[in-house]
Amino acid sequence: MNAPLTRAMTLLEVEALRFNYGAFEALQGIGFQLHAGRFHALLGPNGAGKSTLFALISRLLRIQQGDIRLNGTSLRHAPAQVLQQIGMVFQQSTLDLDLSVEDNLNYHACLHGIDRHTRQQRISTELDRVELSAHRRSKVRQLNGGHRRRIEIARALLHQPRLLLLDEATVGLDSRARSEINQHVRRLCHDQGVGVLWATHLIEEIQPQDAVTLLHRGQILANCSAEQLCHQSGTASLVDAFSALTDPAAAKAAQGGVTAVVKGANQEVNL
Repeated sequence: MNAPLTRAMTLLEVEALRFNYGAFEALQGIGFQLHAGRFHALLGPNGAGKSTLFALISRLLRIQQGDIRLNGTSLRHAPAQVLQQIGMVFQQSTLDLDLSVEDNLNYHACLHGIDRHTRQQRISTELDRVELSAHRRSKVRQLNGGHRRRIEIARALLHQPRLLLLDEATVGLDSRARSEINQHVRRLCHDQGVGVLWATHLIEEIQPQDAVTLLHRGQILANCSAEQLCHQSGTASLVDAFSALTDPAAAKAAQGGVTAVVKGANQEVNL
């Protein structure tokens, strides 16, 4: 059984992580920390390296240099132990459209070795939490995009992970569905103490007090709250801060006046 975590505890540590696709360096020695019970946004434009980072954490890719630790346990040295504590929602849906909602969830729970009685209890709990109990026996293809995302979140929580990874989880959904899923995930942080790493390029999904790691071209430009990021960049909004830090022309114009504190790497990046 997992020991309880307090919300102040460091849950995820990414340390000096590098990854190359041939000659292309997708991640350039990045590092940051995520705390238990926190919604942590991984913000960056397309191609920033977000999906590569998620593939490394979920071990779809093997770590080349650096390390990833969950609650102090190294993914490199004890991958099975770490992966048991991670739930994942990918950008592309991985539900079987021709199976019922319940069959999709049962299959996932079986893969995690959860016994039948516990499976049924947890499936009921998670479907209640996403308000989709009435669709338990519906075929997945009968559900809309927002409902399918909720089912994927419910599935990711069946084995009671400590860390939930969501890679561009709201892409392709309308604004109402995006907002509902975002709020649901935040409630999981507050009510269940789950740590969430939410990868996005949609700035409107981030709130002022959220922890934000800004990733651009494989490098971390900032690691602080959204509010602090605006203050440090001298901008009025997160949209303006994002533009100033990721647009080469804007960054050059602001050189000398913008400092992003990279807490996870224990250093400062002067832009």
